[in-house]
Amino acid sequence: MSIVSLLDVKVLNNPAKFTDPYEFEITFECLEELKHDLEWKLTYVGSSKSLEHDQELDSILVGPVPVGVNKFVFQADPPSPDLIPASELVSVTVILLSCSYDNREFVRVGYYVNNEYDSEELRENPPTGAVPIEHVVRNVLAEKPRVTRFNIVWDNDTGEENYPPEQPDVDEEEEEEEEEEEDEEDEEDEEDDDDKQHNNKKRKILKENNEDEDDEDEDEDIEIDLEAEEEEEEEDEDGDEDEGEEREGEGDEKGKERDENGLTTPKIEKEETPETKIQEDNHTNDKIDIPTPKV
Repeated sequence: MSIVSLLDVKVLNNPAKFTDPYEFEITFECLEELKHDLEWKLTYVGSSKSLEHDQELDSILVGPVPVGVNKFVFQADPPSPDLIPASELVSVTVILLSCSYDNREFVRVGYYVNNEYDSEELRENPPTGAVPIEHVVRNVLAEKPRVTRFNIVWDNDTGEENYPPEQPDVDEEEEEEEEEEEDEEDEEDEEDDDDKQHNNKKRKILKENNEDEDDEDEDEDIEIDLEAEEEEEEEDEDGDEDEGEEREGEGDEKGKERDENGLTTPKIEKEETPETKIQEDNHTNDKIDIPTPKV
């Protein structure tokens, strides 16, 4: 916990000429009596490329500091233009207001500063040579400060209080508990892996069974198709035989109808046998006496 808390900072002369001093009204609160003074410091950042051009404008010691809310005005000299690169003299830069206790910085406030010419003519047509510093004005963006706080050791703080003493027994117990938790996590991971493997096996077996059932279904479909084809062929053959018998029956009926109506019966050729052939031959060899007519 910080013993000194920064409550408010006001930039008094703003905007101002580049050569005018900086003035800040600072309000802070002190919770306990301090053995040392507070050091306030203002730094001007001369270049964004190198720390060599930074300038410490001023620093003051405030103390002894009474307990409660305190307020004072901090005034600092302007930066030296000779220590600032000419290309960065008329541009945007940063100032840092910081406070330290016993050479330990615990708060820092940063402000953007815009340096520009005071006339429109110079802004549109800046000089190429030396910068006329008397025509440069600054504008501190007081509405947007960047505050950074740091934890430091104060008078009543000691290393033992900040860092509790070692407790070997407690540390060993904590290590054992951590090891037990790690073992339990490992066992849970192994169980999860076993469950996953078991589930994968089940899925594989189910998949194989489904494939076998699909194969059996396909075989049954093939057998059913073959049986259906055989039945169709048998039905076609039976149909042909029935048609032939029907045709023969129709022929017999027609023949009978013709006999009844006195029509000639169809000529039926007899098969020649040896006996019939011999009889015919005998008839041909017989002599027939033909009577001669009378004249």
